[in-house]
Amino acid sequence: MSATADHAEERTNPAARLGFEPGQVVQEIGYDDDVEQELREGIEAAIGQDLVDEEYDDVADVVLLWFRDEDGDLTDALVDAIGLIEDGGAVWLMTPKTGRDGYVEPSDINEAAQTAGLSQTKSISVGKDWTGSRLVTPKAARGKR
Repeated sequence: MSATADHAEERTNPAARLGFEPGQVVQEIGYDDDVEQELREGIEAAIGQDLVDEEYDDVADVVLLWFRDEDGDLTDALVDAIGLIEDGGAVWLMTPKTGRDGYVEPSDINEAAQTAGLSQTKSISVGKDWTGSRLVTPKAARGKR
């Protein structure tokens, strides 16, 4: 694929900007009717299979965690997510944008990630209402720059 085609795909498929790859197992947590459906469909297209849900009983390559302020304790949710991924895997934390119902302060995300033993490597807009934060274990952060 040409560089131009890569950039075109990144503009039309937000999942391409998140680094999802064919064959990855992506476990989705916190799904509700408010999530960014276009992003979900883009991730499925990028990985070539359906997302697995909270009932999946094996380890995943990536956890896609939709989290709103009223969903409970973010640190606990991140610790639980870490237990679901392969060593070196990532957690994509999706939170509502500023001014949207369920908005989570960036300082709260940073504090919860650090407490859970994760580092934030990227934060991007993933749709009209959601922001994505890529969180990795320190070992994964060193291995993939």
